[in-house]
Amino acid sequence: MDRDLTCRELVELVTDYLDGTLPEHEHARFEAHMFACDGCERYVEQIRTTVDLTQRTRTLEQVPEITGLLEAFRSYHRRP
Repeated sequence: MDRDLTCRELVELVTDYLDGTLPEHEHARFEAHMFACDGCERYVEQIRTTVDLTQRTRTLEQVPEITGLLEAFRSYHRRP
């Protein structure tokens, strides 16, 4: 029988978990730990949100109407 996953191991496997590429037995260990550990559950949700927002930002950058606005924000410099 597999031993329990540690928090450190969960962090190392989170990308594979979110991509759906963890082997079945690792997936089960990952979820067992995540659901028992509030800190790891929050961590996985934070990474999931980060990935989602990153994908949305990439999509927005391809919209012509948004491109100019994003460029204006990127090039804005506060004056002293």
